[in-house]
Amino acid sequence: MISEAALDRLAGMLRAPDLSGTRYEIVAELGRGGMGIVYLARDTALDREIALKIVDRGAAGTRSDSLDALAHEARILARLEHPGIVPVHDFGELPDGRVYYAMKRVRGERFDRWLAAGRDLADSLTVFLRICDAVAFAHAHAVVHRDLKPENVMIGEFGEVLVLDWGIARTANREPNNQNPEPKNQNREPKNQNQEPKNQNQEPKNQNQEPENQNPEPRTPNPEPIVGTPAYMSPEQRAGAAVDHRADIYALGVMLDALGGPASVAAIAAKARADDPAGRYQSVQELAADVQRFLSGRRVGAHREPLVDRVQRIYRRHRVPILLVLTYLAARVLLLWIGGI
Repeated sequence: MISEAALDRLAGMLRAPDLSGTRYEIVAELGRGGMGIVYLARDTALDREIALKIVDRGAAGTRSDSLDALAHEARILARLEHPGIVPVHDFGELPDGRVYYAMKRVRGERFDRWLAAGRDLADSLTVFLRICDAVAFAHAHAVVHRDLKPENVMIGEFGEVLVLDWGIARTANREPNNQNPEPKNQNREPKNQNQEPKNQNQEPKNQNQEPENQNPEPRTPNPEPIVGTPAYMSPEQRAGAAVDHRADIYALGVMLDALGGPASVAAIAAKARADDPAGRYQSVQELAADVQRFLSGRRVGAHREPLVDRVQRIYRRHRVPILLVLTYLAARVLLLWIGGI
C-alpha cells in the first residue's frame, strides 16, 4: 500500500512547477529520475535554452533530503569546470517550494546507443580517452563519480564527450584527512604547559586514555549506502565500504572491456577492473596512457606480448617504411637476376 507521504510526493512531482518570479519558462519535459524531473526551459534573460532540474519538496519527510541531494549535485558540478562536464548556471528555490538548478542543454546521443550503431575500435577508444580526461579532472578536484557507465556519457552533435549524472558523486577521503593535522598540533601546546605538575596529571592522563582509543573510530569509514549500477560497481563499492577514485577506474575498466579489441586492450581492461584496488591502475592518467600506447602502436604496459604479436604490432606501426624497404630489396634482387641472365 502506498503511504500518504509517497502520494503527496507523487502529486508534487506531477504538478507543473511554478516558475513565476524567475527568468525561466518551461518548454518541455526531457526526462525523469529518482531525484526529480529535468525540463527543457528558456532563459528569458539571455534568450537561450537550458536544462532545468527540479526536485519536489512537497512531502515533509523528504524535504531536507531532496534539498541536500540537489544542492550537493549542483555544488559538485559547479566546482568541475571542464569541457567534458555539463556546467551549472544557477541554483535556487521556486515560489512553490521546489528546489532547482539550471544547467547547459545537452544535445546528442548516449554513448551506449552511439556504440550500438557499430563503431570502429579506434573511434570508440578515442571517445573513451575523452571520458578518461573528464574523470581525471574530477579526481584532481577530489570528486569520485561512483556511477560511470555508457548511459551516463553523451556524445554531442559536434563530437563533444560529456560525462553526466553526478548525483551520487562524493568528495574523496583525502580531503577530510588534510584538515586533521591542525587540530592535532593545537593539542600539543596544552601538553607542554602541563609538564611541570607531572605527578598531579598522572590520573587525568589515564582517564584520557579511553577518548584517545575512541579517536580512530570516526576515521574508520562507516558502511556506506550501496549506490550505483551493479554491473559497473567495484567490489568495495558493492560491499558498502568507503571508496576512492579507484572505484571509478574499475567502472572505466568495465566500459573498456565492453568495447572489445585485441588481447592488449583486454589486458588493459582487466587491470583496470582488478578486484583489489591496489592491483588496478592507480590513476586514470595511467589507464589512459596505456590505451594511448595501443592506439599509437606501442607496447602496452598491462600486456605480456608474445613474440608473434610483437612482430605484428611493429609491422602495423611501421608498415609503410617496411614495405618500401621490402620493395627496394625485391627490385634489387630482380635486377641482379635479370643482369645474370
